[in-house]
Amino acid sequence: MAQILVLGGTAWLGRAVVRQALAQGHEVTCLARGDRPAPDGARLVAADRHDGTIEPYAALPDTSWDLVIDVARQPGQVRGALAALSDRAAHWVFVSSISVYADHSRPDADESAPLLPALIGDVAQAEEYGAGKVACEQAVIGARGPHALIARPGLIAGHGDPSDRFGYWPGRFALAAERAEPVLVPDRTDRACQWIDVRDLAAWLVTAGVGGTTGVMDAVGPATTLEAVLYAAIAAAGFSGRVVRAGDEALREAGVEEFMGPRSLPLWLSDPAWAGFLDRSGAAAAAAGLGHRPLTETVGDALAWERELGLGRPRAGAGLDRPDELALIAALTH
Repeated sequence: MAQILVLGGTAWLGRAVVRQALAQGHEVTCLARGDRPAPDGARLVAADRHDGTIEPYAALPDTSWDLVIDVARQPGQVRGALAALSDRAAHWVFVSSISVYADHSRPDADESAPLLPALIGDVAQAEEYGAGKVACEQAVIGARGPHALIARPGLIAGHGDPSDRFGYWPGRFALAAERAEPVLVPDRTDRACQWIDVRDLAAWLVTAGVGGTTGVMDAVGPATTLEAVLYAAIAAAGFSGRVVRAGDEALREAGVEEFMGPRSLPLWLSDPAWAGFLDRSGAAAAAAGLGHRPLTETVGDALAWERELGLGRPRAGAGLDRPDELALIAALTH
């Protein structure tokens, strides 16, 4: 049984990490703001890391940790954690992102691809996410040398996903099935699509971290196609209605954005500059034990989450609001 400290641990990936660590029989402490409860069985230490100092970590027990897992996106927070805790941690895992790469045009690229310039400063704005994660990685390497695991996930999917991206499709097909209405999809569904189930990622972060796995690895699943995701979503939703396909140019002319954000079609990537974003190698993490559950399970979990949130809700993070989608279908088929 390991003593694990999760920096975060009360939302999305961090929460899944805590649950997986508990399921593996470890003792888990979460350091988080305290505005959400920790999973049952974990200890919550309430502290706010926002200022990037070592002060928040004074609330922790004066003990050593077998493993520290950090999911932060702000370089100042990562530097503060390392300054306060690195000397007391046997193993360290930092969760980065494939957004650190400077070029996303080449399919099957691996960890040797060039990175963005690191953010200068402690706080990354939303548009500086990738550069901020590069700075976080540099801080971890500077403090731990090669003795850390830096995991770079891509699209994370499953129950609890706050992004609206992967879950949009099973949720949308389910809503359309209830109302006997059509669904708008991109005409090109043969393009690459890649994700990692949150439970698989979380379990691997714990197992690899406790086991002392080190290195920099793209934590991604096998690349398949958007068509495979759509078929799985259709099956999970019990949808038997009409699918309306729209070409790339027609969608762009209608003001639909690619992949994410307001008024978008999630997982649609037609820009050649992003052809490899959902098609990375993943071989290093697979060799280090990262496994993947069937697509049907991930889609089922995503649909359950969509139902909890409300299938007809306004789409904040990604996707089309349902009235807007129906208006687009009418315009495109007129």
